This record gives sequence, structure tokens and C-alpha cells, in this order.
Amino acid sequence: MDFTERLFPDSEVRNKSSSAGKKKKTGELSKQKWAILSLSSIPLVMTLGNSMLIPVLPSMEKELSITAFQTSMIITVYSIVAIFLIPVAGYLSDHIGRKKVIIPSLIIAGIGGLISGWAAWKLENAYWVILAGRALQGVGAAGAMPIVLPLVGDMFKNEDDVSSCLGLIETSNTFGKVLSPILGSLLAGFFWFLPFFSFPVFCTISVIMVMLLVKSPKSKAKAIPFKEFFTNIKQTFTEKGKWLYAIFFIGGILMLVLFGILFYLSEIFETEYGIKDLKKGLLLALPLGALCLSSFIAGKVIKDNKVLMKWLTFGGIVAAALAIAALWFSIKLWFMLSMFLIAGIGIGIGLPCLDALITAGIEKEERGTISSIYSSMRFIGVAAGPPIIALLMKQDNYWIFITLSGLSIIAAFVAIFAIKPSEKKAH
Repeated sequence: MDFTERLFPDSEVRNKSSSAGKKKKTGELSKQKWAILSLSSIPLVMTLGNSMLIPVLPSMEKELSITAFQTSMIITVYSIVAIFLIPVAGYLSDHIGRKKVIIPSLIIAGIGGLISGWAAWKLENAYWVILAGRALQGVGAAGAMPIVLPLVGDMFKNEDDVSSCLGLIETSNTFGKVLSPILGSLLAGFFWFLPFFSFPVFCTISVIMVMLLVKSPKSKAKAIPFKEFFTNIKQTFTEKGKWLYAIFFIGGILMLVLFGILFYLSEIFETEYGIKDLKKGLLLALPLGALCLSSFIAGKVIKDNKVLMKWLTFGGIVAAALAIAALWFSIKLWFMLSMFLIAGIGIGIGLPCLDALITAGIEKEERGTISSIYSSMRFIGVAAGPPIIALLMKQDNYWIFITLSGLSIIAAFVAIFAIKPSEKKAH
């Protein structure tokens, strides 16, 4: 009974606060709509910078005369660099301001795209210079997308508003994943290296939007000294470590599964089915479109209901695990796409719930650092997915499905046993 009350709050209580809350919510959200749109452009751009290359990887393999594992490193190096720098960017954003970290980071990411594009276009042995440009893009990515989450938390006092906006941010992120294979395939149809050059253009647009339309909330509080700040972070992990570590782990696993799926599909479409170019991009967009839509709906539904967030996360992961496990029986094209579409829905349901649990459960002073560590874990998943699948593709296909579904099941168990929002309310 206690669980039911928490999962579906009493309608009478909800109705009492709805009229006053709705006016405040509507006013606050409408005032910030251009800022929200500008912030949503950041995850969109960062996702395009990475995922747009996935359908182009087989072409890169041929053009650069490299192995599938080396090709996967073009995706992975971006994430590896970001993993180590995201916590630094989070700490800086807590002390000098979110925009002061985001804008230079977008500029650095754009420069990295230019270097990779120029190397692919002009150099005969371009691989290592492309990797250097991708590493620079990773530096920029570290200070862009992860800082958006705490900035949204700073901008709104109402937790419903925060959850709703985080749902939009996650939807923008996933929409970037939907758009990426289509746009990447389309641009590569002209020149295989053109996706590299498109990234600086997107970064420039995002920089202009953030500079003109986003106003960071003014904080009257002085920056906390590093020693005190470190003590506070340590205390946060002591008090809330169990569910924080759980969310970090789940976020990393979901991104590993997602990018593993995308890498596998990109390779298998060309080698097994002869599907290339725009058609390949459109087929890759199907599971990603499902992910995008489910993220948007989940972000709207969860509001500030922590128990609902937990159970939606668990249910989404289980759905993804079962769909991937079903591929043991058949990898015929449309059955495979259908199962990966279900997996996309499951992952899409879980991601905005994890974002909201992190943002609503941590004090504002530490939010940038904690959410940045969470983003680092997601980047670890992005970095690990392609090379793991590249190595497993040398074995029988079923090892891929066993690995991805097995990791998902572990994540589901972690969600159900380690995330216990009913025990302690988030601040």
C-alpha cells in the first residue's frame, strides 16, 4: 500500500497544489523557452559530432586502409578524453559559472572537427591526425553536454520543471542520435570526410545561441574553497553513494549497449545485407527514433516522482535485455530491427529517469561535479561499446547478444536493489 501511494500520489493532494503550481510552472517555462532551446542545441551538436560518424566507419576503414578495431577508435578516443576531463569541467562550472565553461568548450570541439576534416581531406596518412582532432573534440565535449544538466537544475526551482526540461534535453540528445546516421550518410555520399567539416558549423550555431539566449542564474554565494568542496563531495558519496554508484553504473551500461548496437548494425548492414549510404542511415535511425520518442514521453511522465523513475528505469532495461536476447533465435533483417527498436525504447525510458534522479537528488553546490562524474560514466559506455563489439564480431554473433543482454540484466538488478528513493527524499 505504501508503495502504491508513492508511485501514484494521492489525487486530492495533487489537485490542491496543481492550480498554483501550474501557473508558476507555465510562467517560468515560457520565460525560459529560448534558453531551453539553446541548451538543447548542445547535446544535439555533441551527439552529431560523434554518432554522425557511425554510418561512415566502414567507408573510413576502406579509405584509410585500417582495421575495424582501429576504426572503432575514431569513436572511442573522443569519449576517452572526455571521461577524464568531464569531472574537471564540472568542478570549474561549480566555481566560475556554467556558461564560462560551455562556450569555450564548444569552440574547442569545433576546432577539433576542423583538424580531423582537414587531415582526412589533405593528408595521405591521415589516421593519427584524425585521432588527434577527435581527441580535441573530446576535450570540448567534456565541458559542453555534461554542464547542461546542472545548469538546468540551477535555472528552475520547481522539480517538475527540472524533470520536464531534462526530458527535453535528453530528447534533444536522442534526436541527435536519430538525425546522425541520416545526416552522416547523406554528407558522406558527397565526400566521406564531409561529416567532420559539418561539426564546426553546428558548434558555431550553438555558441551564438548560448551567448545570446541563455542567462545563468546569479549566485550570491561565494565559491567554496577546494578543500571544503572536496569534503562536501566526499560526504555526499558517504551518504548517497549506494544509489549514486548505481546510477553511474546503469548510465554507463545503457550507453555501452546503445553504441554497441549501432556499431554492430553499421557493420552488418554493409557486410551481410549490402545496405549503404542513405538507406543505411534511415534504417539506423529506426531504433534511435524509438529511443528519442520514449525519452520525450518518459521526461513528461516522471515529473518529481522518484519511485516511478526507479521502476521505469528497471522496466526499460529489462525490455532492452529481453529484446537483445531474442536475437539468439534469428538475425533476419526486419526481426533484428524490430528487436533493436524495442531495445531503443527501453534505453530511452531509462535515460531521462537517471538524469532526473541525479539532478534532483544532489545539492546545487555539488550538482555540476556529481552530474559530470555521471556523464563520465556514460562516456565510458560510449567508448567501450564499439571496440568490444569489433572484437566480438570475430566470434559467432550470439556472443554479441549474450554480452549486451547480460550486461543489461546486471544493470536491471542494480536498479532494483540499489536505487531506493522511497528511503530518503531528494533535496
